[in-house]
Amino acid sequence: MSIHVFGIRHHGSGSARSLLHALWELDPDVILVEGPPDAQQIVQMAADPQMQPPVAMLVYAVDEPQKAAYYPFATFSPEWQAIRFGLAKSVPVRFMDMPLTMQFALEEQAPTEVIRTDPLGELAKAAGYEDSERWWEHLVEQRQNSSEVFAAILDAMAALREGEQLPERHIDLLRDAHMRQTIRKAVKDGFGRIAVVCGAWHAPALIEMHVIDKQRSKQDDALLKGLKVIKTDATWLPWTHGRLTFASGYGAGIWSPGWYQHLWENATDVSVKWLTKVAHLMREKDLDASPAQVIDTVRLADALAAMRGRSMPDLAELNEATRSALCFGSDEPMKLIHDKLIVGEMMGDVPDTAPMVPLQRDLTQEQKRLRIKPEAAEVTLDLDLRQDMHLQRSYLLHRLNLLGVAWGIKEKTRGKGTFHELWTLRWTPELTIQLIEKGVWGNTIYDATTAYARHRVDAITELPELTALMDHALQADLPHAVESLVKRLQELAALTGDVSLLMSSLPSLADVLTYGNVRQTDASMVGAVVDGLVTRVCISLPMACTGLDDAAAAPLFELTVKFNAALRLLRNPDHLALWWDALRRIVESPTAHGLLKGRACRILLDAGDLTQPEVATQMRLALSLADEPTQIAAWLQGFLQASGFILIHDHALLAIIDAWVTALAEADFVALLPLIRRTFSTFPSGERKQIGQLIKGHQHQRDDQPEPLDLARAEAMLPIFGQLIGVDYDNAQ
Repeated sequence: MSIHVFGIRHHGSGSARSLLHALWELDPDVILVEGPPDAQQIVQMAADPQMQPPVAMLVYAVDEPQKAAYYPFATFSPEWQAIRFGLAKSVPVRFMDMPLTMQFALEEQAPTEVIRTDPLGELAKAAGYEDSERWWEHLVEQRQNSSEVFAAILDAMAALREGEQLPERHIDLLRDAHMRQTIRKAVKDGFGRIAVVCGAWHAPALIEMHVIDKQRSKQDDALLKGLKVIKTDATWLPWTHGRLTFASGYGAGIWSPGWYQHLWENATDVSVKWLTKVAHLMREKDLDASPAQVIDTVRLADALAAMRGRSMPDLAELNEATRSALCFGSDEPMKLIHDKLIVGEMMGDVPDTAPMVPLQRDLTQEQKRLRIKPEAAEVTLDLDLRQDMHLQRSYLLHRLNLLGVAWGIKEKTRGKGTFHELWTLRWTPELTIQLIEKGVWGNTIYDATTAYARHRVDAITELPELTALMDHALQADLPHAVESLVKRLQELAALTGDVSLLMSSLPSLADVLTYGNVRQTDASMVGAVVDGLVTRVCISLPMACTGLDDAAAAPLFELTVKFNAALRLLRNPDHLALWWDALRRIVESPTAHGLLKGRACRILLDAGDLTQPEVATQMRLALSLADEPTQIAAWLQGFLQASGFILIHDHALLAIIDAWVTALAEADFVALLPLIRRTFSTFPSGERKQIGQLIKGHQHQRDDQPEPLDLARAEAMLPIFGQLIGVDYDNAQ
């Protein structure tokens, strides 16, 4: 019997190459791999031709799926190569780490244990390296078939652990104990050549002397005795190179999975082949990368490595050379190289036979039916809802969003009507966990979304939140959920007295009513709710606009703008008549806030309910010097906000404003200038320029052609003027 411990670096391509070489030399009759025994039943799937790394084993608590751990594998992961080696040669492969059934339970009892410092970082510092990545790469990743390195790693880790350079965590002691128990079981089962593949930190604790020590065996039994367990399940997931950069069940991630993939695939001419990839990428993005520049970059990288005493350039030297010779010091191409090559966008695949919860399997079937494949890179999906296939895709994406599984983000579109949707899709492994969590609501996406929406209805107490959910439910085509929503909507609308809440609810409901045509859904049941809501707003709003300070008027102004836009979308004559009547009452109210009076006047002018002479009269009243100057500025802001086009075409209104500004006292002008400037700054630059030219022309006209003398008004001033100079005007006549 012999036990051979191979301490590796998770996701290290050099470790994987050295391990594979060592396994061929050893020819073991059992391979024990650091991994969750909970996933033992699915390890055979690693040999399936459809299994294409990067992939990950997902182990989760059945009753609490949010408690989950990922164990990712890339092609260059040592554990993956060990598993594939064993399966290819019909050698038993066993996972030996502490089961997550126990680890999840321990997290409930002691979730705040401090994370251990990186042990490789300590060795890197001792060797004069600032980070462990570069030290390990020089020591291991760039070596070719060097099995002797495992003995050196074992000695180094033993020195760290024995010298107490780093504190032992309780969870690590438990894991070591369970791994030793698994090795003892392999010995008991009669295996002679036992290969143990584990993280470098654990290697010293698993050597033969500790395994056969009877006293240590009793201690391990006592340490693991009585630990609480919870039920778990496991499956395989497609993974991505980008996700390999994150911490997982195999500890810290790696910063450059694309680079390690390159090292794994290219044992020779590493630099030349890497920079060739860089050049191809840059040319694809229309960036200069000539063969001569590539040659210069290779030479510069080799020179940098030689200056630093290295036999070949590593990624740091290649990046420095690329930045200088190919990118000319620019950061943008380097960011592109980092995202596309150093990290990469590779996404794996798993067999169709991999275990799935029913909801997950239904989504997979829907993806195939609708021909939208989950991808790690961002994908733009342009949907025309007049086409049935596109409409069904939209339903699926909206249902997933309602469930909280945000595979796609709906982007804002302009100019293509309500039948057009633009989505940005990106699949991440976390979405699978979210899908598993939502499996309690149903076995299909439709059933689960309907049940989940109904569940949310009962918990909602605010009208805007409920109308937003109604919007989502109709976009997702969930008629049974809509029935519950309409009933609850009627109840809440009747109980809500806050006009702001009532107003904020209409935009979503207005959108809902448009889907009856665009999405082939019946939204007519919402019409009665909208009728009542519009009536109540039109009755309550004029009073709500009185007695407000600036802080309270601002949000009501925004709500008024959105409410008006929603009514224009609905195009209901009865609604518009009620709305215009309410706005007239606001315009005529002496106590309504100027911001709201100005906006009401502008809406009525745009709708044709107020004529231009009537608006001019209202503007003169609003700009009366008898009013508070700040209220005058607020009226102007409300009337002109974001659109000065009216002043270009109605010179009378522009003249009124010009005269008001000209007549301001110096103190008032200084105080109001920021407010006026803020209002005019919301206009497009072209409008501001035209208004300025009109005002300039009007000023020249006033200077060149003085207004005619009003003799009647002048004569009325003569008696007062006579008193000032001591002349009796009446007797003088």
